[in-house]
Order: sequence, then structure tokens, then C-alpha cells
Amino acid sequence: MASRRKLAESTLARFKRLLEEKERSLVSVIADHEAERSEVRMAETAAERRPDPDSADGGSMAFEFEKELSVDRNSRDLLGQVRSALQALEDGTYGECRVCGGTIPVARLRALPQTSLCVKCASRRR
Repeated sequence: MASRRKLAESTLARFKRLLEEKERSLVSVIADHEAERSEVRMAETAAERRPDPDSADGGSMAFEFEKELSVDRNSRDLLGQVRSALQALEDGTYGECRVCGGTIPVARLRALPQTSLCVKCASRRR
């Protein structure tokens, strides 16, 4: 097991503010995606918005739709990670690797404040 040290309260407060800001931003992005998809669905009911799927327009629309779904999935996954990190802050386990229990360096938390793995454990998961 790696060494353990507690983060200073001021450091924890800074990460909490950062994570809460990320959470708000991601919720907004997801809501925007949902609104856009709703608008597209409404527009697609019109005949002029239904190109032949074998045409270039149809392929382009399918690509854009898949891209949007991917962005949405990634945003939702990241939101889950951010919320887990906020819960870890509440539980007093923020900054501890959930695999080995060691301390996640502050430099890593600055780069990925939602991370729950130290570098060593994260590299094993790839």
C-alpha cells in the first residue's frame, strides 16, 4: 500500500469548488444536447429533412448523429466521475486511490480532479 496523507482543508475546498463548477457545466452541456436532439427529431418529421440514407447527405447526418451520441455519452460518463469525486469529498476519501488505497498526488488531482485512481492503478486498467 502506498503512503497516505490527508489533503489540507483549503485544498479540499478548492477541489470541491472546481468539481461543483464542472458538474454545473456538464449538466448544462447534457441539457443542451437533449434540447438539440429534440429539435432535430421534430425537424426530421418534415420530408425535406429525410435524405436518402444511401446519399451523401444521409451518411453525413448519420455521422453527425453518432458523433453527438458519443459526445453525450462522454459527458454523462464524466458527470458520473465528477459526482463520485464530490461524494468522496463528502466521505473524506477524496484523493485516495480506490484500488490500492494510496494517495493520489495533488498534481494528478489538479489535472484530473475527478480521478479516483493513482497513476500506477490507472495505467494497469488500460
